[in-house]
Amino acid sequence: MNLTCLELQHIYLIEDGKSICEEKGLEMRKWVLSGILAAEEMYLSHLEALLIPMKPLRAAATTSQPMLTIQQIETIFFKVPELHEIHKDFYDSLLPRAQDWSLQQCVGDLFQKLASQLGVYRAFVDNYKVAVETADKCCQANAQFAEISENLKVKSTKDSDSPSSKALLYKPVDRVTRSTLVLHDLLKHTPSSHPDYPLLQDALRISQNFLSSINEEITPRRQSMTVKKGENRQLLRDRFMVELVEGSRKLRHVFLFTDLLLCTKLKKQAAGKGQQYDCKWYIPLADLTFQTIEDCESTPIPLVQDEEIDAIKIKISQIKNEIQREKRTTKGPKVIERLKKKLSEQESLLLLMSPNIAFRVANRNGKGFTLLIPSDYERAEWREMICEQQKKCDFSLTSLELQMLTNSCVKLQTVHTIPMTMNKEDDESPGLYGFLNVIVHSASGLQQSLNLYCSLEVDSFGYFVNKAKTRVYRDSTEPNWNEEFEIELEGSQTLRLLCYEKCSNKPKQSKEDRELTDKIMAKGQIKLDPQTLQNKDWQRTAFTMNGVEVKLSMKYASREFSLKRTPSRKQSGVFGVKINVVTKRERSKVPLIVRQCVEEIEQRGLEEVGIYRVSGVATDIQALKSAFDFNNKDVSVMMRGMDVNAVAGTLKLYFRELPEPLFTDELYLNFAGGIALSDSVAKESCMVNLLLSLPEPNLVTFLFLLEHLKRVAENESINKMSLYNLATVFGPTLLRPSDKDSKISYSSQPISMNDSWSLEVMAQVQVLLYFLQLESIPLPDSKRQSLLFSTEV
Repeated sequence: MNLTCLELQHIYLIEDGKSICEEKGLEMRKWVLSGILAAEEMYLSHLEALLIPMKPLRAAATTSQPMLTIQQIETIFFKVPELHEIHKDFYDSLLPRAQDWSLQQCVGDLFQKLASQLGVYRAFVDNYKVAVETADKCCQANAQFAEISENLKVKSTKDSDSPSSKALLYKPVDRVTRSTLVLHDLLKHTPSSHPDYPLLQDALRISQNFLSSINEEITPRRQSMTVKKGENRQLLRDRFMVELVEGSRKLRHVFLFTDLLLCTKLKKQAAGKGQQYDCKWYIPLADLTFQTIEDCESTPIPLVQDEEIDAIKIKISQIKNEIQREKRTTKGPKVIERLKKKLSEQESLLLLMSPNIAFRVANRNGKGFTLLIPSDYERAEWREMICEQQKKCDFSLTSLELQMLTNSCVKLQTVHTIPMTMNKEDDESPGLYGFLNVIVHSASGLQQSLNLYCSLEVDSFGYFVNKAKTRVYRDSTEPNWNEEFEIELEGSQTLRLLCYEKCSNKPKQSKEDRELTDKIMAKGQIKLDPQTLQNKDWQRTAFTMNGVEVKLSMKYASREFSLKRTPSRKQSGVFGVKINVVTKRERSKVPLIVRQCVEEIEQRGLEEVGIYRVSGVATDIQALKSAFDFNNKDVSVMMRGMDVNAVAGTLKLYFRELPEPLFTDELYLNFAGGIALSDSVAKESCMVNLLLSLPEPNLVTFLFLLEHLKRVAENESINKMSLYNLATVFGPTLLRPSDKDSKISYSSQPISMNDSWSLEVMAQVQVLLYFLQLESIPLPDSKRQSLLFSTEV
C-alpha cells in the first residue's frame, strides 16, 4: 500500500500526540509516588510510636511489678512488629528508585510484593476488636499504662497533640482500606505499554479481593466507638450545617450518634497537619427536645440577598470552567490545585449563606441551639431519626470520652467535602439542566379527611430548594389537584415531594418555622434519570410514603429545546407572532396581552410574595394563552378568577415565545458588549443609544414593562422581589437570542455548555438590571410621545 506524504505526516502527528500523552502520564507517576512515599513515612512513624512502649512493657512483664501481662502485651500489639517490618522494607526499596527517577523506572514489583503480604493484615483485623477492648481494660486497671497510652509520640509530626494507643491501633485498619486507592492512582498514570502495568494490575486485583473479603468487618468499626459495657456507639448520620450564634452564621459539622447529637467545628490547621475537630456542644438524645419559635428567645435569621447567592453560583461556574480549561493545558497540577482551593472557598461560602430553615434543639436545662438547614425535607429526616433513637438510647459520657469521640470524628465522618455537585468527578453525571414539567395528580391512602397540599423540591448547586406548591385541597381523603408546574433545573439529580396537612387553626409563623403550623404527612424522593426523561412523552410515576400514594407525571425539556424560539404557524394569534405584526393588527403601541396582564397584576399582585418568581399553575397559563390567541372577549373575566401567579406566568410565556427577543437578535451582542464596558459614562451612552435603536414596538413595549417592574420592586419589603430578582426572571426572557449560533463567544478555548449558559445568563441579567437601575432614560421627543401614547391606551 502506498501512502502519500500527507497521510504519512498525519500518522506521525498521531504517534507524536500519543507519545506526548504517555510522557505526561509518566511524569505524573513521579508525583503520585512522592505522595505514596510521604504517606508511607507517616504510617511508619505511627507504627513506630506503638512499638516504643512495647519493649519496656515486655521487659517489665518479667519483673515482680509488671504493668501488663505478656498475654495482654501480645494481644494489644499483635502483628504490629510484622507490619512495621513489611512497610519498612517497602519504603527502603521504593525511596532509592524514586530518587533515581526516569520515565522507564519500574516499581510494580514492589507493590506486587506488598500486596502478596496482605495476609498479615487479615490476622491484625481479626484481632483488632480484642486488642482495643484489652487496651481499654488495661487503661482502666492501670493509671500508669493509661498515661502512657494517651501520650504516645509520633516522630514525624509537628502536631502537639499526642494520639492515643487506640487511635494508633486503628491506623492499620485504615491503611488496608486505602490500599486499592493508592494502586488505582498509580495505575491511572501508567501507560499500558509500560512494564509496570501488568504488575500493578496484579497487585490491584490481589488488594481488591482482599479488601472485599474483610470490608463487611471493617465498615462497622469505622462507624462505631466502644462505650461502657462493650456497647457500640454508632454514627447514624453527619453533615455540614450552619449554626446561628448571636445572629451570625457559623459553619459546623454535626454528627448524630445512636445516643447523642454532637456539634463540632473543624480546627484551623497549619499546612501538612491532619484534620481535627473541636466540640462546640453536645446533647444526649434522651435529654434532647425540639424547640419552637415560641419556646426560645428567637434571634431573627439573617437572610442573604438573592443577588449575593447568585453571584457566588456564577463564580463557582466560572472557576469550574477554568479548571476544565487548565486540564487541557500543560501548566501542571499546581494551577489546578489553586483553582480547586478557590472553588472550595466559594462552595463553603454558598453553604454558609444558603440555608434559611431553622432546626431548633435544646438540652434538659432548656438551653437552645439553632441550626440552619436548606430544606424542610432534611429537617424532617433529622427529626425522625432522633425520635426513633430516643425510644431506645442509653447514655453515659465522661469528659475524656467526649474528647476521644470528638477526635475520632475525623475517621468516622462520612461527609468529607461540602456537598456540592462541583465536587463530583468528571465522569460522574453533572445532573440535568433545563425545565421539568410536573403534574401533581392525586393522593390516596389517607385514613381521614384532611386539608392537604404538596410541595416540590429539587437540588440546585448541591442543595435542595423549594420550587413549587399545589393549592390546598380541603376536607378530603383523596385530593385531586391535577396541577402542572414548570421547574427550572440547574444540574439537578433528585426531585423531592412533601405532603403537608394545612393547620389553619394555629397562629401563623414565619416561613422558616412552617412545621409549627403545617404538619408533614408524607415525604419521598425520586432520582431524575436522564435516560428515562430524554423521552419527550409524559412519564407517569408515584410516590408511596407512609401509606400515602401521590401520583405524578413528569416531562423534561433540555435547556436548548425549552428555550428555543419557534415562530407560530397561526399568525392570527399573539403567541409566537412578531411583536410588530401584533401591534399593527391591534393598532396599538403595546400588545394588548402585555397591557391586560400588567393591569391585572398591578391591581392585585403587587404584594404577592414571589410574584413572577413563583410558578403559576401550567393548565391555567395554557387556558389564558389559548384565550388570548383566539381573541376571547372574556379574557379579563378569566384572569380575575385565576391565581395572580398564572397571570404573571402568561406574561412571561408571551415574551419567551416571541420568535425574536424583545432586544432583537441583531443587537444582542452589542448589548452584551456594552454592559461589559468599564467607563460608566461610555457605558450609559452606549446602552441608551442601543436601546433607542430598537424598533419602535419593541422599545415602547420594553419601556412600558420597565416602569411596571419598577413599581413591583417598590413593594419589595412585602413581595420579596428586588430589582435584581426581577432582572433574573426577565433578563433571559427579553434578551436570549433565537439563533443558538449568535451566542457570545467567550473564548477560543473549550467551554462546557452549562458553564457557557451561566456566563451568558449573567450578561442578560446585568443588561436588564442596568436599565432597571437607571433613574431615567433620556428620550428624543418623538420617542417620548410614543411612550405617552402607549401608556394611555
